Amino acid sequence: MPVTRRRRRILHGWRLTALVAAVVVVVAGAVAIPRVVSAASTAAGLRSEVLPAPVHGTTTVDVAARRVPNTTGVPGVLAWDTQGWPGNASHPAGSVEHVHVTGPVRYAVIPPIGGPHNIVWMNAGVYTRPVPTERAVHNLEHGAVWITYRPDLPQDLVTSLRRFVDRQTMIPEPGRVAGQANRYIDLSPWASDALPAPIVISSWGYQLRLQTVDTARLQEFVDTFRHSRRYSPEFHEPVDGQPVSVGGRPAFDGSAKPNPA
Repeated sequence: MPVTRRRRRILHGWRLTALVAAVVVVVAGAVAIPRVVSAASTAAGLRSEVLPAPVHGTTTVDVAARRVPNTTGVPGVLAWDTQGWPGNASHPAGSVEHVHVTGPVRYAVIPPIGGPHNIVWMNAGVYTRPVPTERAVHNLEHGAVWITYRPDLPQDLVTSLRRFVDRQTMIPEPGRVAGQANRYIDLSPWASDALPAPIVISSWGYQLRLQTVDTARLQEFVDTFRHSRRYSPEFHEPVDGQPVSVGGRPAFDGSAKPNPA
């Protein structure tokens, strides 16, 4: 009998220990798992695409600028009158309008090559969805180029455009962050098939329309008009640094790969 009681006490102790251990594991798991998930979710949220905020209010109708001969030396480029910009900041009749507005703009050229725009620009980069034109046009004013494409463009061509952007140099820019730099390129789909060509690259007052991804012609346009002292109305102004809630956050950091979570 003493032996039996002792064995019962031992067995009881083992069961109790096992039960306590199981409870500790379950409780620990219940505490730790949410923390891990929460951290991962936060990191993913901080790096996911956020579109620049749309603009609302009274619509402004863009006054069509006068088309002018292409004197840039870049074949196939369409040109509009940009008198006064850059230069003396005047706005002669027939030149591309250069005013800040608070509401939407009905642009004379699709996609825009300048004109009235929102006072807050967007954070430049690669977006997978259409962006507010009024903010993208402000980027053009600061020297960015904007590549737009029809929403039905084959995915392999979209990927080629992203890789093209990724190959461009980073340009130092003024801003609140030391060492801040950007490629001064926006890439985004257009909201409809209204584009005059499957792929269109624009700067302030100039545009090139392409049927496919012609990297040589795209590169010549970028090299000529991007961040250009000659062609950018407000040369060396930043194209990012805006709060994400207004200026957005690109889906890609300029490469063909999404930002890591």
